[in-house]
Amino acid sequence: MPELSRRYVVMALGAEAPFDPHDPDGVFVLKPWKDPAALRALVAYRDNCYPELALDLARWIEVIERGPTIRGDVGRRNEPHVRRAEPDRAAPRAKAVPMARATARKSTAKARSRAGKHAR
Repeated sequence: MPELSRRYVVMALGAEAPFDPHDPDGVFVLKPWKDPAALRALVAYRDNCYPELALDLARWIEVIERGPTIRGDVGRRNEPHVRRAEPDRAAPRAKAVPMARATARKSTAKARSRAGKHAR
């Protein structure tokens, strides 16, 4: 997994500090072996990253899915709430474009004139 290991360095946090959501260099660590929600997040990341990293992530996901089920505390709490992946749904249909007023006036005028001709 050269792309995965070459680009990311994982290390223990030097001090117990709270997570800072305003820190652009901050990290949020997920454990896909122990948390099914984290595994779903990893699958979503794989589906949306560059091809070489996606290939490495696919291999890792395959190893996790074939391995034993291991649950940590958060994983046990998340497990009942994990949703199954849904197939891509078709894009919603575009709404009909309302007829322009000028076109509507012309159509109405034509209809009136036709009706007037037939009424004579």
